[in-house]
Formats: sequence, C-alpha cells, structure tokens
Amino acid sequence: MKGGVRMKLGEEEIGEFLSKTDGWKRDDERWISRKYRFSKFLVGIAFVNQVAEIAERMNHHPMIAIDYRLITLRLSSWNAGGLTAQDFEGAAAYNQAYEQVVEKS
Repeated sequence: MKGGVRMKLGEEEIGEFLSKTDGWKRDDERWISRKYRFSKFLVGIAFVNQVAEIAERMNHHPMIAIDYRLITLRLSSWNAGGLTAQDFEGAAAYNQAYEQVVEKS
C-alpha cells in the first residue's frame, strides 16, 4: 500500500491471484466471489462469525449473503476502484476459516 491507499491490481496480477485462491471466481472487473455450502444452518452462521472476526482484523469487509445453508461472500476494494491484494488475502483467510469450521462440525 502506498500512503495508506490500496493499489488496484492489473489483469495479469488478478489472474495470478485467482489461480491460487480455491473456489473464488471473478464476477466482473471489480468483484470476486465464492459460495460456501454447509450441512446445517448453524454451521454456516459459525462461519459467518469467523468471517466477521477476520474482516475486523483486516479492516476490510466483504458483502455477505446468507441463504439458509449457502453463504456467499463478495470482495472488492471500493476505495481503489477494483481488486487489490487485500481482497485475495481476505479470500484466502475465509477459505481457511471455512476448512476449520467444517472440520469442527
């Protein structure tokens, strides 16, 4: 980050990050998303609580949609006008949280 401003990634960098971030896809030029499925509603909510803790630590918050046992996360850095490395750091952290929550359930 330069001067506290997140730097928007170029197309090549986005492609590289996406290839290393399991399950995430590009929605458009500004957003990435992933759908997580759970065996039970309460397991999904436990995951959302983990997402909230990660987002607070990172000071970078995803859009969250909860549909019974399906949780959808969307990430973008609005202040950079698109995707930044922090979006992909968040995506990787959410994937790790998913694995931990599913393992415990």
